Amino acid sequence: MAKSPAPSAAATGEARPPVALGSILFTLVDPRRGHERAYNRWYERDHFYAGCMVGPWLFAGRRFVATRALKDLRFPSESPVARPVDAGSYLAIYWIHAEHHDEHLEWANRQVHWLYQNGRGFAERDHVHTVLFTYQDSSYRDADPVPIELALDHPYAGLVTVFLERGEGGSPQQLQDGLAQAVAEALRGSPLACAARFAPIPRDGDPNQRAPMDLGSPTGGPERELQLWFAQSDPRECWDRIARYADRVKASGLARVLLAAPFLPTVPGTEQYLDELW
Repeated sequence: MAKSPAPSAAATGEARPPVALGSILFTLVDPRRGHERAYNRWYERDHFYAGCMVGPWLFAGRRFVATRALKDLRFPSESPVARPVDAGSYLAIYWIHAEHHDEHLEWANRQVHWLYQNGRGFAERDHVHTVLFTYQDSSYRDADPVPIELALDHPYAGLVTVFLERGEGGSPQQLQDGLAQAVAEALRGSPLACAARFAPIPRDGDPNQRAPMDLGSPTGGPERELQLWFAQSDPRECWDRIARYADRVKASGLARVLLAAPFLPTVPGTEQYLDELW
């Protein structure tokens, strides 16, 4: 029998786990054509670690890739997140521990400038959408799920990112309540195991978000929401679920889908997918 999504700790009043997700870095990037191999090697052999993973209070990270075939599934046809909608071949996501966001960002700001000043940046790439988000909550397919804190380390076979924009006057809680059944239906009996929600952190006025490069499209306002759907299969096998979920979002009148985009995890140390990006 299919199991209903397990409620989040926040929703049930349970104590926070000793290792708790608080915020994330989401960075969607395209290498410039002809520089794919060099970019991939630089990122996974240097920047993934030196620019992120060795920093304080960042406790997990993973890279994903969108092949041409996966980019062709993205919808809608125009998006304020990815311009054009098929921009963004590589996605890196990092978990930052709860209550230590500022500490990590202070280090990250110093570190990225130091790396670039010492010749360890990579100019032949373009950021499509690089944004920090605050974790809100998660819905799970199973009664005893892989918790969100382990999601980047668990060997999920796919990821789907869904950006939503709430309707005028709507609140995050109204959106969550209004879409709870749609989320549960998408998860139930499917390869989709977890749907996590995040709110964007504005860049404006934050000295710790002054990067030595253009970070791509704007963060979006308080009405923006990012959802990460972790899948136990290639996301193409459950894309119909995502499409039906998007239809239910639209029908609800509570929000509109700004971008739905599937990804596969990269295979570190290899050049898999490099010849499938365009």
